[in-house]
Amino acid sequence: MAKKKIIAGSAKASRRKSRKKASAIQARRKKEFTYRGFTMEELLEMSFEDVLSIIPARARRTYVRGLNPEQQVCFDKLKSGEGVVRTHRRDIPIIPQFVGRTVAVYTGKEFKEIEIKPEMIGHFLGEFALTRKNPAHSGPGVGATRSSKFMPLK
Repeated sequence: MAKKKIIAGSAKASRRKSRKKASAIQARRKKEFTYRGFTMEELLEMSFEDVLSIIPARARRTYVRGLNPEQQVCFDKLKSGEGVVRTHRRDIPIIPQFVGRTVAVYTGKEFKEIEIKPEMIGHFLGEFALTRKNPAHSGPGVGATRSSKFMPLK
């Protein structure tokens, strides 16, 4: 009996290989940042009024009504980009001109340094300097009732 020579791969196998190769993880490209359809370069080129038209209503209203004197001083320092700006003003909305700056925002106890990133546009400075910390509870202390002294193993 003559043995038939087996072909190295069927059409189905070659299609499977090509699908597997296509679905293999490629080197990931960094996704370009966009804010409501605008790239960072386009945002920086926009006028202040155009930027106000695309940020959320609460932040827009803060600028439309006008900043108070303390806010205005902090706003001017942030816009000029003079190193780390220390401030107690937590209620200043972030605009594209602030991106890349470092701000030390007061939490009520200390100044927390924040580097402003493009994803923060439209939010307030205070949202990134938390004023509360989560409590770290331990076991029951001295004087606890007998029922609360029982701690299950799980």
